[in-house]
Amino acid sequence: MPTAPISMRKLKEILRLKYGAKLSHRQIAASLSISSSSVSTYANRAAQLGIVDWPLDVKWDDVTLKQAFFNTQVKTKNYALPCWLSIKQSLTSKVMTLQLLWEEYAEVNPQGYYSYNHFCRQYRSWLKTQRLSMRQQHKAGEKLFVDYCGPTMDIVNPRTGEIRTAQVFVAVMGASNYTYAEATWSQGLEDWIMSHVRCFEFLGGVPE
Repeated sequence: MPTAPISMRKLKEILRLKYGAKLSHRQIAASLSISSSSVSTYANRAAQLGIVDWPLDVKWDDVTLKQAFFNTQVKTKNYALPCWLSIKQSLTSKVMTLQLLWEEYAEVNPQGYYSYNHFCRQYRSWLKTQRLSMRQQHKAGEKLFVDYCGPTMDIVNPRTGEIRTAQVFVAVMGASNYTYAEATWSQGLEDWIMSHVRCFEFLGGVPE
């Protein structure tokens, strides 16, 4: 992974904030006005060089540190596999993004992690393999599921040509999928109640 050049002072500050102050990569990035992905890159390089503490070992003078970070090509070999299910669940939060989740993933896996673009591609590929479903068991006569369906219907007055929009009430018995549907002018309380009355008359009874 290529490393963007930064000053030795900033490099040491990254190491101090990470290993000394125990800040997150996002906190370090905000403090030093650099990207969190750059922080992750340097943390990755430091971990591979065995730098995991602050203050630095005496062997890491400025010359040695600079040579190790900027002249030595250190390759990551073992990439940590993200928990895609956990990531999917985390994304249900309105304030969470794949970018933030990738930063957290990179931070806890400095020895080897996917790039952000590859991380996103892998997640989308995994998502396509998921066929989520929930099986429900229903007893006969126990439950009636009711709601208005999303689409509405246009009703045309044959005498005047006036068009009015009708709502579609749908009721389904849980066990048998026996269905009742009707159109009403609104979803108001009166129409809602009377749709139930007519549904129960159609069924010849009421659910448990």
